[in-house]
Amino acid sequence: MLTVALPKGSLLKDSIRLLQSVGLDFSAFLDSNNRQLQICDPTLSAKALLVRAQDVPVYVEYGQAQLGIVGYDVLQEKQPQVANLIDLQFGLCRLSVAVKQSSLYRSALELPPHGRVASKYVHCAKDYFDSLDLPIEIVMLYGSVELGPITGMSEAIIDLVSTGRTLQENGLIEIETLFTSTARLIAHPLSYRLNIGNLHQLVDQIREQILAKV
Repeated sequence: MLTVALPKGSLLKDSIRLLQSVGLDFSAFLDSNNRQLQICDPTLSAKALLVRAQDVPVYVEYGQAQLGIVGYDVLQEKQPQVANLIDLQFGLCRLSVAVKQSSLYRSALELPPHGRVASKYVHCAKDYFDSLDLPIEIVMLYGSVELGPITGMSEAIIDLVSTGRTLQENGLIEIETLFTSTARLIAHPLSYRLNIGNLHQLVDQIREQILAKV
């Protein structure tokens, strides 16, 4: 049976809607009373795992799921050994550098050498500042990174931005964008190569649905 890893959070509804369009119904995950983390499609042709977004590529890489839906930001941070098949065109956001509005810094290159930047995207942040040849200390935070500059612990943050409202409400502004991110369909490379569970047909159907919306 084909297994799909689905992300909890903001991408879930659109992911389920997309899979419904190709005949797979995992809408039970949207029921607030549901506590199951694994459900089968009513046709019993596939099952889905509901996991944290950061764990989606892990389940796919290790073969517990043949397909997964996850943000490009997670792929860039985790660098998993998975096949990145399709840009699904939803969940648009960006990974940005932000500072306090009262800060004098208006570009990443203006940040002080050996200054501190708070982020949960440690690898993306390191690669970015390495590309600028700017030595920066990356402070790992798991949540509320906006507090870094507010408390003075860091000069800046690197975080996902969608509407920018959270930054604005906390007195921060964006000064650089590392990259934009959308949801991606990923696959276990060997399963995809061997067409396990007729993966190619399902992926083609999903691709057709995306192209029809463009």
